[in-house]
Amino acid sequence: MPDQKRISYLRIALIAVGLIFVFGIYPLSKVWPAGWSWGAGHSHYLDPLAHRSLIWFTVWSSVVHGTIMGVQSFNDAGERGHLLGDVPALFLVAIILAALMPRTASAASR
Repeated sequence: MPDQKRISYLRIALIAVGLIFVFGIYPLSKVWPAGWSWGAGHSHYLDPLAHRSLIWFTVWSSVVHGTIMGVQSFNDAGERGHLLGDVPALFLVAIILAALMPRTASAASR
């Protein structure tokens, strides 16, 4: 299979998998946890505090990525549209996730 065709199928697969998780697996894990969620009495998957390091990685990688894209957008006039699109979106994601993450262990256990 040619690479271009493979990439087209990959795009479709990524969208499909994302939709399945959002509209399929997440609701099923809430409605039927015994069949779709791992963990006795609670879900290991849906507990954001169990994935603190991944969330903080997302925060900091979004800041770094947004900063690099912003600098590159200033250097290349053809890329300035990113200053109004995905650059602010990356910073918004970082701000929201950072603001919502508990700062102390006692707050995280509540």
